[in-house]
Amino acid sequence: MDHSAIINFIPGKTFLHKLTGESKVKLFVILIIYTIMSFDLPLLLPLFVLSIIALISLKPQWKSIKALILIVVLVNLLNIFLYWIADPLCGLEYTNDQTVLFAFTQRLVVTRGTLWYLIVRLLKMFTSFMVSLVFIMSITPSELAAGLYSLHLPYKFSSIVELAFRYIPDISRDYKNISTSMQCRGIEMDPKKVKLSVRLKQMVLILIPLIITSFDRIGNIANAMDLRGFGKSKKRTYYCEHEPTKYDRICKIIIYILFAFVVFYIVRKRVFPPITKMWIYWR
Repeated sequence: MDHSAIINFIPGKTFLHKLTGESKVKLFVILIIYTIMSFDLPLLLPLFVLSIIALISLKPQWKSIKALILIVVLVNLLNIFLYWIADPLCGLEYTNDQTVLFAFTQRLVVTRGTLWYLIVRLLKMFTSFMVSLVFIMSITPSELAAGLYSLHLPYKFSSIVELAFRYIPDISRDYKNISTSMQCRGIEMDPKKVKLSVRLKQMVLILIPLIITSFDRIGNIANAMDLRGFGKSKKRTYYCEHEPTKYDRICKIIIYILFAFVVFYIVRKRVFPPITKMWIYWR
């Protein structure tokens, strides 16, 4: 998977790319809270559809992200399956529906309420992933640091996150270079010719020099930042941030509306839990 096609270093030309780092980070945070707070299908489904539209609007390199999407889909399906194995009646608490649809054994049964709950749970995980993927593909490392700093986090912490985000493509490139060098020396890593156990052993041999070179790079970066006086001032600015545009003002209004709704929903759910539980299940 090509990480350089997912992580951008130069802002794009789409609507989402043109937002400031502050707008992107605040919108991402409120959308994640929005996704986590409920199992209500009428709330999750619109956000899932909007996140797909947003991903398409970014015009990504589909060849680079299709492997990531496939892996996430398979892992989440496995997660749902194991969740059902652990508790076949997991949806009973939310739906109160014990109508049996399929019965494999006396314990392993699929009720209508459980099936509905697992579908909504799967949609919730897919929505979180899509929102995160859109966020990652629309923001640059410097914008991420500026956005975190706008949340009143220490700029030292923001810079650490920025550097980690910034060097993911470099680490991926170094891994490919080391792997190619080892193959040139006669070490076979073709999945069709080598067993999985042998490939895992070869991957460990690649990770050792990769970790060593990463530590060397960290030391060089730390020395360069010290020489430039990093951490001496209490505040700092980011060159990537620009003046808010009309799109940022629209985004700000959306963030305020979502924040008010999230607060209202959480308070209402705590005060009137039986009412909110009915939202999840449409008979």
